[in-house]
Amino acid sequence: MHRLTAMAGVFALLILAGCNTVQGLGKDIEKGGEAIQKVAK
Repeated sequence: MHRLTAMAGVFALLILAGCNTVQGLGKDIEKGGEAIQKVAK
């Protein structure tokens, strides 16, 4: 569980660093969520 939390934090930083617009933020959050789902399975 700790590992998943750490990975979520890393994804959050990447999302915040990589988005330039609100639309871009939505896409980045969606990709981050998909990656977290894959790790959780």
